[in-house]
Amino acid sequence: MTVEPLPAFRDNYIWLLHDGCDAWVVDPGDDGPVRQALQRRGLRLQGIMLTHHHADHVGGVAALRTAFGCRVVGPAGEALPEPVESVGDGDVITALGRRWRVLGVPGHTAGHIAYVDETPNGDPRRLFCGDTLFSGGCGRLFEGTPAQMLASLDRLAALPADTLVHSAHEYTLSNLRFARVVEPDNPDLLAYHSGCEARRAAGDPTLPSTIATERRVNPFLRCREPGVRRAVQRQDPSASTDVEVFAALRRWKDGFR
Repeated sequence: MTVEPLPAFRDNYIWLLHDGCDAWVVDPGDDGPVRQALQRRGLRLQGIMLTHHHADHVGGVAALRTAFGCRVVGPAGEALPEPVESVGDGDVITALGRRWRVLGVPGHTAGHIAYVDETPNGDPRRLFCGDTLFSGGCGRLFEGTPAQMLASLDRLAALPADTLVHSAHEYTLSNLRFARVVEPDNPDLLAYHSGCEARRAAGDPTLPSTIATERRVNPFLRCREPGVRRAVQRQDPSASTDVEVFAALRRWKDGFR
């Protein structure tokens, strides 16, 4: 299976999965890049996976479904361009001959889900996590609570270390600039930031990342680390529990420029 990012809008990635003949896409906010990629590669679109309802993730669904008659799978309980096969936590779908486990990861939206490959067949395990986990960061809390988002990130952080993290936005450099303010002496973070800057300078994506990398550099997965807690508590001395520290960290990032 080949996986490619299709740039859309200013910083979105629509993920294209294919075997040389058949294809699926994840979160097609725009049908144009998908049509162009399918035509260039001679692929048949078989299905669409959706992680949540935001327009920059679902805006191209209706046009693609009309043009290709493909399946559309998405989170139950969210308003999506119907008809959609509704799935929730623990469900399994089959795409490109592989089993994809659905993980409920609320926080960014109330019904946000992710998909993880359960049958990598010798390839790296892949996670498509929408706007829940970014490289070096996480999604804003538009509908969920800090407790929900922290639990969702803990769940993703517990996946195998070599799992490839396919986020839906190229936010990595801005996230890492914030991360370096939180943990300025983290050597893994400094090295990763330098590598990501080189990739972007060459015009390449920073994604996918890995769960192992995110455990080492992402402050939102590291909010229980003593150094991160101390940095957050300098901003908000009232933050003491894990959830309070996470919430204060997210507020700090929301105002970071």
